[in-house]
Amino acid sequence: MQNAIEQTSTAWRGRLELDFARSNNKTVIARRSHVGPLTIQRPFYPEADVCHSYILHPPGGVVGGDELQLSVVVQTGAHALITTPASAKFYRSEGAIAKQQQTLHVADNAVLEYLPQDTILFDACRVETRTRIELSAGARFAGWEILCQGRPASGEKFHHGQCRQVYEMYRDGHPLVIERMHLQGNTLMQSAKWGLANYPVLGTMLVSDANAQMLELARKITVESAALFSASLLNGVLVCRYLGAQGMEARDCFARVWAAIRPAWIGREACRPRIWDT
Repeated sequence: MQNAIEQTSTAWRGRLELDFARSNNKTVIARRSHVGPLTIQRPFYPEADVCHSYILHPPGGVVGGDELQLSVVVQTGAHALITTPASAKFYRSEGAIAKQQQTLHVADNAVLEYLPQDTILFDACRVETRTRIELSAGARFAGWEILCQGRPASGEKFHHGQCRQVYEMYRDGHPLVIERMHLQGNTLMQSAKWGLANYPVLGTMLVSDANAQMLELARKITVESAALFSASLLNGVLVCRYLGAQGMEARDCFARVWAAIRPAWIGREACRPRIWDT
């Protein structure tokens, strides 16, 4: 494993590469390599054979000019669940762009559940984030991305921030879902009914290999607040949306969908990562 730290000026370059493989009736981390402030905690096995892993970013936040790269490969027959112990944070920038790139490859008869905590976009941040999910013919994926604009609990709104987000899923090179979004603070999109309707938190959840039964299970999920939630089926992918006021509520909403559909999806009850409750 590589432990070198790579830093240019005051900007950090963090890279983490993980390969999950099936070995002795369970999934293990067959290879890992990291550069800079991005690493992984020792895996857990609350489901005996599924590898639960927590990605760590010790600095706690990302500033303009920083670049984070995550590459995950789940080999044939393996099953990995990945989450994070806390919210990701992108701090205000004087002009430099913070970049995050995530590439997730899932092989035949493999499963990847990528369930990170939310991402907080501080006011005046400048961010580009890109997630590309590559599935082989028999691969399965479930995951979400949640963006919190500003810090509503602290009274900070997203007046001057910018975030470009790309979220893509492919099957054998053919696109299933391609989304591109440009968030710009203090624009009509923030307040208009056709936009974000003044909600600061938005999230998208994708589950491959979904069907009508799973769609109906997802549509039974409700939220107690005034948040908006929807579920649809697109090219065999369950697409869930959240628009509301709290990142924690968004994660819990998606987690309830995940718990409801997992038995029908892969024949397993949901096993909630214990880090979520600490």
